[in-house]
Amino acid sequence: MKTDTKTPTTRRALLGGAAVAGAAIVSSPYIRNAEAAETTTWKVQTSWPAGVGLNTFKEWCNSIKEKTGGELEFKPFAAKEVVGDFELLDGVKNGVLEAMNSFTVYWVGKIPATAFLSSYLMGLRYPHEWDVFFYSGGGLKMAREIFAKQGLMYVGRIHHGANIIHSKKPIRSIEDFKGLKLRVPGGMIAEGFAAIGAKTTLLPGGEVFSALEKGTIEAADYTGPAVNWDLGFQQVSKFIWMGPPGLMSVYQPVDLMDFCVGINHWNKLNPKMKLWVENEVQSYSAVHHGAIQKADMEAWPKFLKAGTTINRLPTEDLEKFQKVAVPIWFKWANKDKDAARVFKAQLDIMESPSIGYVTPDMYKGQKLDL
Repeated sequence: MKTDTKTPTTRRALLGGAAVAGAAIVSSPYIRNAEAAETTTWKVQTSWPAGVGLNTFKEWCNSIKEKTGGELEFKPFAAKEVVGDFELLDGVKNGVLEAMNSFTVYWVGKIPATAFLSSYLMGLRYPHEWDVFFYSGGGLKMAREIFAKQGLMYVGRIHHGANIIHSKKPIRSIEDFKGLKLRVPGGMIAEGFAAIGAKTTLLPGGEVFSALEKGTIEAADYTGPAVNWDLGFQQVSKFIWMGPPGLMSVYQPVDLMDFCVGINHWNKLNPKMKLWVENEVQSYSAVHHGAIQKADMEAWPKFLKAGTTINRLPTEDLEKFQKVAVPIWFKWANKDKDAARVFKAQLDIMESPSIGYVTPDMYKGQKLDL
């Protein structure tokens, strides 16, 4: 497979292309409130340590002041620049940061319901299905109620893409995970891989490269090819594992991020600005998703040229993962009432003939404590 040398592959070029693609959907400039004499500045930290994700985030943040006529400004920070990756929620809660753009799955240890606010093993599998949940199935309202208990305003979900697994040895089937030292983000995903025999460990994304390099782990789940290329994963692993054709990932096909603001800071905004920020986050989600997808498609030839081997899960192994997933779904859903009601809304969608992932016989004997 040859790379077209005329295709721009620099981060600047990638982002430039994304900006053009997203120009039509970026929200209209906010008309400044004449009474707002000073600029309100929010420190916003993302979970992105590098690559197209971080660059897109910074470009977006740097556009806010101009769009709002100087009324609101976002000061962007990369992963770990102010607080640790897994300390983001507390950082916003305690006022060290005003807002965060994190991977929602990071909070499953503190907030069990967040296990169902981003992809999980064999759950909803495509971005539009998650949007059905958030905007037709009551998901956004539930997410806001859940984060409000932490003193945060969940403004909205931000689409990213599927996660893949980089490994030092080939993974060709579900059986190859047995005994594998694997980095995963925790929660249901960790339990799912542990159930098929993997030795799972929890690490922030910024520590994955060094762990693979040192051999502390043999394989790692982390985002998609573009960001992982920029992080240098091709230097410390020779194999990539994904789901069967048409399903890039069976465990995190839609690795959702979010934009959350400390509730005290959110409440200081006037109603018009609150609505503008909500709409702006929606627009950013589309631009961010598009930039990631474009960069991912351009990253694949680089991995192949570097000698990386890509293996895909046999379709027949999907049923094996499904059997592992179902009891874990219900275990996590029954951790608290919030988790149960979020999962119930998703189960209704997955059972609908519109999607058809689940039938009642799959969870016979399982009970949901609502």
